[in-house]
Amino acid sequence: MESFEPVLLANIQRPDSHTLAVYEATGGYQTLRRALRELSPAQVVDEVRRSGLRGRGGAGFPTGLKWSFLPADHPGPIYLCVNADESEPGTFCNRVLMELDPHQVLEGTILSAYATRATTAYIYLRYEYPLAYRRLQAAIDEAYAAGYLGRNILGSGFSLDVYIHRGAGAYICGEETGLIESIEGKRAWPRSKPPFPAVEGLFRKPTVVNNVETLACVKHIIERGADWFRSIGVPPSPDDPRDPGSFGPKLFCISGHVNKPGCYEAPLGISCRELIEKFGGGVWKGRRAKAVVPGGLSTGVLSVDELDVPMDFVGPVQKGCLGLGTGGVIVMDETYPMIEFLHNSCRFFAHESCGQCTPCREGTSWALQIVRRIKAGRGRLVDLDLLLEIADNIGIIPGTTICGLADGAAWPIKTAIRKFREELEDYIKRTNPTGYKTRRPVPALDNGSPSHKESPVSFQG
Repeated sequence: MESFEPVLLANIQRPDSHTLAVYEATGGYQTLRRALRELSPAQVVDEVRRSGLRGRGGAGFPTGLKWSFLPADHPGPIYLCVNADESEPGTFCNRVLMELDPHQVLEGTILSAYATRATTAYIYLRYEYPLAYRRLQAAIDEAYAAGYLGRNILGSGFSLDVYIHRGAGAYICGEETGLIESIEGKRAWPRSKPPFPAVEGLFRKPTVVNNVETLACVKHIIERGADWFRSIGVPPSPDDPRDPGSFGPKLFCISGHVNKPGCYEAPLGISCRELIEKFGGGVWKGRRAKAVVPGGLSTGVLSVDELDVPMDFVGPVQKGCLGLGTGGVIVMDETYPMIEFLHNSCRFFAHESCGQCTPCREGTSWALQIVRRIKAGRGRLVDLDLLLEIADNIGIIPGTTICGLADGAAWPIKTAIRKFREELEDYIKRTNPTGYKTRRPVPALDNGSPSHKESPVSFQG
């Protein structure tokens, strides 16, 4: 990787980086001043659209295009929801931004609200982030006192109120319509679409939902221009007409069996191997990597032979994974049993399924029961094919569920079995050498909650 100067994390090493005084001393809110004075909302949207910014929350949808779906002549309120739920295992980059540079997040939020003509923004924050809550609330209070929030911001005629809504913390709350339901005070069940939130979202009004890191990027796009943003990353693939490119800096969270776990910034397109070696300090205890989750648990797993894959919105897909996801990289060393990965994955998604859609509710639960039986030494070789059949028949891609949680549950199963089948078959043969068969393919569900007696998910060896 060529020399790269951090952008999103440039200020986090400064003492008191979370305060308004430090943020303003480094040029903070000057971009907002200039934008309100010189740019129209349509020009801000156009600049973000030209930059090629894609959502950093997992889906990778083009942000400017998403904003353009809002009705141009809507007479009533428009809402902006900031998705700070961050429930994907292995992902904590938003937490770093909110705790160490909350004014950067706020400036991006205000600019995005100005572009989308939103006059109220809700930051949906998971309850397990108490320091982020305190830092964000203090930043909001400072911004109101300084005239960056409230009525007639900096004399521009634009007004915006920002509120923090603390959620209970659940994977499904990261889905944009589940998040909207939760803000409205209801159970966070995702809605069937259409209508999409841009037409009918929060309180049935047009709404934009954007991730924290995405909004932080907006600040720098307006400050330095779309051409600067497009100079970082990977251009569209000539072999894929649907690929709009992967531009800009990206935060990667490296965890698991590495020497230096943490949140690091790199340009999109850096290889997974370089991320682990250069930023993560290599695999711990002098061991080699066996498998790597490239972008949060839902994306699946890469084998050690696939670590040169570029970490952009296309690279992991070409290796059979769901996508780049959130950029949460989880490293498993050569001693880590893949049955443990399979068990932890199934346990997490079975627990987090909201239960609204039968294929997801039943599929994740039965997959967990089968994996649990394999792990306990009662596995059959045919169980691996049965798990693949379950994984191939749940989720949005087969068109059977409202949201993508089931897809997130399916990809770890698919990739683990297809890439590590020999190890899993050896495990079954070793732990069930007599070929003992239970009378039932799987045991009964435990009071409808297959993981209620389990300990929290862990990838530590």
